[in-house]
Amino acid sequence: MIWRLAAAIVVIGLAGCSRGAPAAKAPEPSAPVAQAPTTPTAYSPAVSPTLKAVRQRGYVACGVHPGLPGFAFPDARGRWRGFDVDICRAIAAAVLGDAEKVRFTTTDAQDRFSALRDGRIDVLSRNTSWTFARDAGLGLDFAAVTYFDGQGFLAPKSLQLTSAEELSGARICVQSGTSSEENLAEFFRARGLRYRAVVAPTEDEVRQLYESQACDAFTADISALAAARSTMGSPNAQVILPDVISKEPLGPVVRQGDPTWTDIVRWTVYATILAEELGLNAKTVEQARETASDPETRRFLGLEGELGPLLGLSNDWAYQVVRQVGAYHEIFQRGVGQDSPLKLERGLNALWTAPKPGLMYAPPMR
Repeated sequence: MIWRLAAAIVVIGLAGCSRGAPAAKAPEPSAPVAQAPTTPTAYSPAVSPTLKAVRQRGYVACGVHPGLPGFAFPDARGRWRGFDVDICRAIAAAVLGDAEKVRFTTTDAQDRFSALRDGRIDVLSRNTSWTFARDAGLGLDFAAVTYFDGQGFLAPKSLQLTSAEELSGARICVQSGTSSEENLAEFFRARGLRYRAVVAPTEDEVRQLYESQACDAFTADISALAAARSTMGSPNAQVILPDVISKEPLGPVVRQGDPTWTDIVRWTVYATILAEELGLNAKTVEQARETASDPETRRFLGLEGELGPLLGLSNDWAYQVVRQVGAYHEIFQRGVGQDSPLKLERGLNALWTAPKPGLMYAPPMR
């Protein structure tokens, strides 16, 4: 009993000491230690298998339309010309320093994507619309928009139409296997209108059907309609109706899984747009290398900074693009603009800084 009583006294005594003892004081926070600024780890771009293959073979393999006036067509001497063709040449100038090191492979609407996936071409530059399903579902990447387009309708002036909604019950010519065919069905279904599709596998065959009056109207991207009209026997007897029934952002397509190559194609397009913003063109860019003083122009021309190596390219890659192919406005003008039979207005394809602003806007090169 005595030892139990002694133990109880000790416990009571300890409890009393615990209640009466001041709380332990928290340690004073130490003053923050100044740290020297860290230098970002140097970055080396992933080796692009496509770029490596292009350099080994000595040319860019580019998929183009078999013959679309203004965009891709062989001239009387067999030389490929057009807006999409110039995008291919710009890529060759950027990666090989020579815009002529391109081989063109014609692709139709049905095999254009398989040609890219199978490695028969390095880039597809063929009036191809950027859509969700194509971007996310085909194993492909759309690098940039080179031409903002939309689907419309071509009809004889003699019908005196003012809107596509007046085409209820009409026969409409459209190319099979294209987004134009789907857009046409959605346009008429949404308005509760009837129509009869007259389909053919190629744009040339669709145009021939229209010219033979096998249909009342022809639907496609407006740029393609302008191209088709320019080849007809009586182009002035045809009118493009004011309706634009879809968004069709067109641009070059590459395979997924090679991000450095995607960046090269993307920034080649942006280089043409930036050149126009900076007031550069094929005739003035060489002199600009001697006189340019503002930092952005000097970076663009490869006189300052080390931007080219981030893409695995030389520092003067953008300079070569403009010197050999031109700025965006030059490519547009001779391909589809006022210096071409199509004579398309810049419209949405004007610079964002133009008096009539368009959508052409490139990220800064810095």
